[in-house]
Amino acid sequence: MSMRVALLLSASRHPVSGRPMPTRGELQALALARSLGGEVTGFFAGADPTGPARALGHGLDRLVHLALPEGTDPVPALTYALRAEGLALALAGPRSVGGDETGLVPYWLAEWLGWEIAGGAVALTRTGDNVEVTEALPRGARRVLAASGPLMVVAHAGAPAPAPYAYARERRGRVERREANSMPDAPGMPDGVEERPLRRRAPIVADAARGAGTRLVAPAPEEAARAILAELRRVRAIP
Repeated sequence: MSMRVALLLSASRHPVSGRPMPTRGELQALALARSLGGEVTGFFAGADPTGPARALGHGLDRLVHLALPEGTDPVPALTYALRAEGLALALAGPRSVGGDETGLVPYWLAEWLGWEIAGGAVALTRTGDNVEVTEALPRGARRVLAASGPLMVVAHAGAPAPAPYAYARERRGRVERREANSMPDAPGMPDGVEERPLRRRAPIVADAARGAGTRLVAPAPEEAARAILAELRRVRAIP
């Protein structure tokens, strides 16, 4: 039986030219989806599908455009669309480019759908009706996860390279425009969430490489705690 896969696309732009286009991560996610051998349907919730439509030229079978005003949260509309299509496997890139760039959409979508999520995917293998995900770990290590239920997969930078672009393939592709619907019973943002400006990380790794800091040999717990707090304040990791 052929496996149907969803690909999540964003309103990304080229970092230099500003031209609407899919991100490399999204096209790598498409390459992962194509490796399963089934139909791959793109889903874009937003105002202008010009950029996402270019994925048709890289092998996307069709694109569903869920029409939304600029700046509208795409998660409710995507939740409704994936449930309506009866899909149980979706792929996404790590984050958009030239927009909000939070990288949270696939994680929120998995939460709303009640799906499992696997990040850092570099390979997918079909095992009957299920999928095995190979995840990239630090220092080149790999881990294989077996999924038996609905799954959201986020591609890693080490995933297969995107398929070459073909203009004729994009012209043959199908773009289906739909009015966006939402799931009224879907969970919202947790109470008490506060947005704060990004604070630059302290140079802890660089200090460790230079051997900075104080060495304690078998200290008393209170002495060790005081030394740790002093060091964290020195490198500005805590106020």
